[in-house]
Amino acid sequence: MTPPPAPFDPSEVFTPAAPEFVADPYPAYGRLRAAGRAHYNEPTDQWLIPHHADVSALLRDRRLGRTYLHRFTHEEFGRPAPPPEHEPFHVLNDNGMLDLEPPTHTRIRRLVAKAFTPRMAERLRAYVEELADGLARELVADGGGDLVARVAEPLPVAVIAQMLGIPESDRPLLRPWSAAICGMYELKPSEETAARAVTASLEFSAYLRELIVARRDKPGDDLISGLIAATDDGQSTQSAQPGRSLSEQEMISTCVLLLNAGHEATVNATVNGWYALLRHPDQLAALRADPERLVPTAVEELLRYDTPLQLFERWVLDDIEIDGTVIPRGSELALLFGSANHDPAVFTRPGELDLARRDNPHISFGAGIHYCLGAPLARIELAASMRRCCGGPRRCGSRRNRGGRRAS
Repeated sequence: MTPPPAPFDPSEVFTPAAPEFVADPYPAYGRLRAAGRAHYNEPTDQWLIPHHADVSALLRDRRLGRTYLHRFTHEEFGRPAPPPEHEPFHVLNDNGMLDLEPPTHTRIRRLVAKAFTPRMAERLRAYVEELADGLARELVADGGGDLVARVAEPLPVAVIAQMLGIPESDRPLLRPWSAAICGMYELKPSEETAARAVTASLEFSAYLRELIVARRDKPGDDLISGLIAATDDGQSTQSAQPGRSLSEQEMISTCVLLLNAGHEATVNATVNGWYALLRHPDQLAALRADPERLVPTAVEELLRYDTPLQLFERWVLDDIEIDGTVIPRGSELALLFGSANHDPAVFTRPGELDLARRDNPHISFGAGIHYCLGAPLARIELAASMRRCCGGPRRCGSRRNRGGRRAS
């Protein structure tokens, strides 16, 4: 008699700390999809969701949330409260709209959207293209170099800083602060990582508090001035007026979120995208031969092919059922964007890089109420750097950026 198959253990496939998984997680995602629609992974205490249809639907499902604190205490939800020494990070993080739910999320997003408009992104286009051109020229003039340090990081950080109105002399502070804070978004960060994030949260918040005061006194055409103007009275306040204003903390958290989310995904997409192109010389040759035609679809395809942020988390606020499996309240879902973007049920030959792909419903910018507010600006940045780098440096760094748990 043939013995029954052994139960599927997702922890044997989903190994995010393993270098081989980081280098190429897509075969593992294929095994997860083949094995089912939802898998409990004991090492991370998460339910892994690998299929495009489920990920897309759950991003819009209001039985899930980025937070649970709008409905439950930590104790009621069966989760431990963060250590008191981490409080500065959580005050900063938990007041940003990415980790909020309605009605607070609705109020903040509406006010931010008044200031951070597609028109503002379009106004930045000339600045983005000029900056991308200069960075690419310098890289080529030097005979190549580290694509991360020379192009991928400086471009989006400078653009967000320009948008926020941060003086050029202060901009070198931003990337170290952001990197320290984003360390807390990895799976199981160490206490050393947490300590760096707390210090950066305190320093960045203090800096922005002073900048907000200066912009109240002397407004400009930057986003911080726009956020102040988006409130009805424009007066400094420690607590938001319901439906009308941003508190000072919400404004600080919004600015930090825009910097962190506004450059992390773009950096990852730029580096992963060029790494993919260099491994597909036929596609790179086609792009160089006709960049004006191919760049728009190439941006979308590279976002799909090697997803810059691989998973997003959601808390289960009310019991849900997936393919006959009940996932109880208090559980955490890991929505696997990288797997969803390679689902053959949605994408023809998903393992192939096709820069001319037209039918491309990737979910790299999310979906639902938390859809990335900065997606138009990210597309402008990626297109600009791609056009300017199409000549191709003779050599570039091979380091890859594989995104972690969060994004815009």
